[in-house]
Amino acid sequence: MARVHTLARRTDAPAMLVQLTDCHLFGEPDTVMLGVNTDASLRAVLRQIEADGKHPDLLLATGDLSQDGEPAAYQRLAAILGAAPALEGARIRCLPGNHDLPVAMRHELPEWSVPVTDVGAWRVVSLDTTVPGSNAGHLPDSQLDLLEAALAEAPGRHTLLAMHHNPMQIDSHWHDSMMIDNPQALFKLLTRWPQVRVLLWGHVHHEFDRRRHNLRMLATPSTCFQFSIRDGKHVVDNLAPGYRWIKLYQDGSMATGVRRVQDALWQATQPGPDSAQAA
Repeated sequence: MARVHTLARRTDAPAMLVQLTDCHLFGEPDTVMLGVNTDASLRAVLRQIEADGKHPDLLLATGDLSQDGEPAAYQRLAAILGAAPALEGARIRCLPGNHDLPVAMRHELPEWSVPVTDVGAWRVVSLDTTVPGSNAGHLPDSQLDLLEAALAEAPGRHTLLAMHHNPMQIDSHWHDSMMIDNPQALFKLLTRWPQVRVLLWGHVHHEFDRRRHNLRMLATPSTCFQFSIRDGKHVVDNLAPGYRWIKLYQDGSMATGVRRVQDALWQATQPGPDSAQAA
């Protein structure tokens, strides 16, 4: 069983979790991708968290932290998050996405890569759904075993489960070939462990909120460019980047919302017409 880190707090206080996802930082600083400087947009999201007065106990970064898997990208991510006033005192946990290089991520961010963390009355479990050489996702037996062991070890804890790839179709008019390819295995396992209350992911670059029986299923905007489905096609959206906050209560209930970078702050991050685009 993996190490479990516990975040100390008053036993009756709700825990505040903030999710950031799909930062797409490059090894080269201030690279522009799809019209967005991904470094600047991440900093803008962090300033928005500060402006909103959120003080997370746990910051959860759910994959595609880097676009190219370069060690320099993870080093810069650590520097940017470490310097953010909004994250002072927060623990940080991360998991890889399809654009990450998991070995490099774990080497550069070893403490942040711990898969099981207890905060308040909740357990947060992070799974690796990446498939080498593919944008699609898969949950191997090793990750399902990790999840089951984490649940069996703490049956009295409410649980939030995080991953990068979506475990279900986001839009019925678009065939999603990049979700996990074995969601049935996950949902079958979860039927045995009703303490799992929240299933959280990134990857899709937009907001999603749905219930499946007792399970709240959530996706979150990227900290850089956004996607949407229009007329059955996957397109880039001009919405501002954002983050998700989740308040986790002792009784297993939760409250959540998505906040996007406000217009003035977002426009200030936009590159000029002469800025280079990433290939």
